[in-house]
Amino acid sequence: MPARPADKNSQGGYWALVWKQLSRNRLAMRGGFYVIGVLVFLALFGDLLANEKPYMMQMSGETYFPAFRNYLVAAGLAEWPKALVNIDYPTAEYQMAVFPPVPYLPNRIDLTQAYEKPSRRHLLGTDRLGRDVLSGIIHGARISISIGLVAMGIATAIGVAVGAIAGFFGGWVDMVINRIFELMISIPTFFLILSISAFVQSPSIFYIMIIIGLTSWVGIARFTRNEFLKVRNLDYVSAAIALGAPNGRIMFRHILPNTLAPVIVSVVFGIAGAILVESSLSFLGIGVPADTVTWGTLLNEARGNTFAWWLAVFPGMAIFITVLAYNLLGQGLRDAMDPSLKI
Repeated sequence: MPARPADKNSQGGYWALVWKQLSRNRLAMRGGFYVIGVLVFLALFGDLLANEKPYMMQMSGETYFPAFRNYLVAAGLAEWPKALVNIDYPTAEYQMAVFPPVPYLPNRIDLTQAYEKPSRRHLLGTDRLGRDVLSGIIHGARISISIGLVAMGIATAIGVAVGAIAGFFGGWVDMVINRIFELMISIPTFFLILSISAFVQSPSIFYIMIIIGLTSWVGIARFTRNEFLKVRNLDYVSAAIALGAPNGRIMFRHILPNTLAPVIVSVVFGIAGAILVESSLSFLGIGVPADTVTWGTLLNEARGNTFAWWLAVFPGMAIFITVLAYNLLGQGLRDAMDPSLKI
C-alpha cells in the first residue's frame, strides 16, 4: 500500500474512500456493520429493553417512572422517591403500569419457572434458576461488547507502542522485541489466561478485560512493526529526521497515521477473538462473578441438560452471530483499505 501524506485533507479523503469501498460490500455492511450496530444498541439500552422496572406506573395515586429514574438520579435531575425504596416490582400492586418488552432482570431467580420452554411469557425460555434467557442475552451483549473493546484497547496501546519502537529503531532493539514476540507466541494464549486467572483472588469482569488485553497484543505489535519498517525510510520521514524532530513525534505523528490500516483490521478481528475468549472463560466458570449473567454462563447451563435445548441454541447463536459479524466487518475493512488483498 503506498504511503499517504499525514495531513488532514489527505487523511479525510482516504477514510472517505475507505468508507465508500466498504459501503459497496453488502456482506460486510449487512452481516457485519449493521449487526454490530444492533449489538451496540442492546449494550447501551439493555436496561430499558430488559428490566423488571416499568417505564411508567401509577401507585397510590402517584405517577412514577422507575425505568428512567436511575438516569435522572445519576444526572442529578431527580431524587429517588421513598415510595420506591425496596419495592419488589413484579409483585407490587399498580393502578397502571407499562413494562419493557422483556420485563425481567437477567439475574432474577424464580425457581417456580425453572427450565421453562420458550413461550409467550419467556420468549427464549429460562434456566435452572428460572432466570429469563432473553434478558440474559440482552444484558450479556453489554458485557461482551465491553470486554472486546476494553481488552483490545489495552492490547492496541501496548501493541502499537512496542511495534513502533521495534520498527523505528531496528537493530538490537528490534531483535530483542522479536524474541519477546516469539516467547509470547510459543505460549498458548488461552492457557496463559487460565494461569493468570488462577492468581486473581476475587472474580471480576474488569480483571478479565485486563488479562485478555495483556495477552493479545502480539499480533497488533507485529503488524505495526512491519508497517514501520516499510515507511521509516521514505523521504518525508528522512526529512523529519534531518530537521531534528524528536523520535516520538516522528513515530506517532508522521509514521503512525500512515500505518494504521492493517492495525485497525487486526483490532476488529481481535475484538471477535476477545469475545470468544471471554465466552470460553465464562463457560468454564473462570473469572466471572457468580451473580453475573454472560453468554458463556448461559451456555454453561446447557451442560448435562439435553432436554433444555434452548440453553445451548440461543446463547450459542448470540456468540456465533457476534463473532461472525466482527469477522465479516474485518474482512470488509481489509478489502476496502487494500484492494490488492481482495480475493
